[in-house]
Amino acid sequence: MMQGVPYWRLSALYFFYFATLGALQPYWSLYLHSLHFDAQAIGELSAILMATKIVAPNLGGWLADHTQRHMIWVQLSTILTVLCFMGVFFGESYAWLALTITAFSFFWNMVVPQLEATAFAYLGKAGSHRYSHIRLWGSVGFVVTVICLGALLEYQPISVLPMAMLGIFALVAISSLLVRECHGGYAEHHNTSDQPLSCVLRKPVVLAFFFACILLQASHGSYYTFYSLYLKSHNYSSQSMGQLWALAVLAEVLAFMGMHRLLLHFSLRHLLMASFSLGTLRWLLIANFIDNLWVVIFAQVLHAASFALYHGVAIQFVYRYFPGRLQGRGQALYSSLTFGLGGAIGNLLSGYTWDSLGATWTYTISSGMCAAALLIVIFGLREKELEH
Repeated sequence: MMQGVPYWRLSALYFFYFATLGALQPYWSLYLHSLHFDAQAIGELSAILMATKIVAPNLGGWLADHTQRHMIWVQLSTILTVLCFMGVFFGESYAWLALTITAFSFFWNMVVPQLEATAFAYLGKAGSHRYSHIRLWGSVGFVVTVICLGALLEYQPISVLPMAMLGIFALVAISSLLVRECHGGYAEHHNTSDQPLSCVLRKPVVLAFFFACILLQASHGSYYTFYSLYLKSHNYSSQSMGQLWALAVLAEVLAFMGMHRLLLHFSLRHLLMASFSLGTLRWLLIANFIDNLWVVIFAQVLHAASFALYHGVAIQFVYRYFPGRLQGRGQALYSSLTFGLGGAIGNLLSGYTWDSLGATWTYTISSGMCAAALLIVIFGLREKELEH
């Protein structure tokens, strides 16, 4: 075990936090569909989940960097998430759900950047490549939840989903209270912590990186919002949906387990190129072969590339380029621009094209966005710092 690192407490927090995604990503659109919302409304309500990431992580990053206390904001955010999510039990109209989603997701989206900063503070420079050993427990939490809920929904109506999610949110809050603040670790890895954020953001390699990440995450919008509905329309059962989602995240776990070895032998640029290339292929396969189970299984395995490999590299990039006191805001910017702005664009776009153009074209557009991100990596990320 990693000396001086609260491995199991951090891992438990990752486990429960990403367990909420195991309920939200595969099944939330099914729940909204059961309330008789159309694809456009589902896309818009799902986009709110991502749009709050544009502001919330940056506010959390600013507060954490100015107080040099990251975990206190994680703990406060998780508690407020529980309280705000209770709103789903008091109304089912579009306006009420939009308000409730905005409130709970705002605090929910403040958590991860400061959790990432805390994990790296505990690991330090020498152990930063071991981050994936803690992060993989988040993937395990997702898998356990998505399989259990998939089996449950074979026998129970989708209306049980909000209660299940409330229980998981409560476990996130409880586990956050068990992780202590790490003092002194945030400025360890560089002596350039006094440089202003604007200097980092003006670097061409940083701009290219964030632009590519936005496109990559936008390409996932059709997957996170409509994949379960797509499977349901092609006669896949709830249990099969859960198993396919779980397969993708199991592949993600294996990728995280081997991430530190990949980072030791390959440059960040080459790993991003591999990730975006396989992501382009993944969306094309889903677009055209949804009725072929073996192709669908292979496409789900490619989640190891389109998400896990990409995310592992991206976190390392942010760790390198946003040193010292910029670490919290760097992680927040990564979260808000990619998962927030990119995710919101992807969810909205897929919501507008799902009924008008159909699923095949929606996923083909996703493939095109991923291919565009690949071109940015090829031609825009050429600085020596990205090379091995």
